[in-house]
Amino acid sequence: MARIAGVNIPTNKRVVIALQYIHGVGAKVAQDICEKVNIPAERRVSQLTDAEVLQIRETIDRDFLVEGDLRREVSINIKRLMDLGCYRGLRHRRQLPVRGQRTHTNARTRKGKAKPIAGKKK
Repeated sequence: MARIAGVNIPTNKRVVIALQYIHGVGAKVAQDICEKVNIPAERRVSQLTDAEVLQIRETIDRDFLVEGDLRREVSINIKRLMDLGCYRGLRHRRQLPVRGQRTHTNARTRKGKAKPIAGKKK
């Protein structure tokens, strides 16, 4: 099992798919990494040599923001919005949807389980 950016990637999958198990690497970035390292699309992780795995690791470290660093930067950006007191920061602070979604109904993922209110029925 190859370990890249602190993540064990599955060995029996194609390289392009396996790289997407890393937080911050999607389909396009995985494809770009494979092109930079000159790995064919059909190659499986189990067929990679140690040198190729090392090249992938170095490419990700050098060119992309992934895993812990990415999570840290996102959380810092959210904290900055909250400290500024801007609208988006207030929505984060109150744990409500940030991007304009309705909250009269739905938004249950963000708001949590519905709490019953006494005397609401009419």
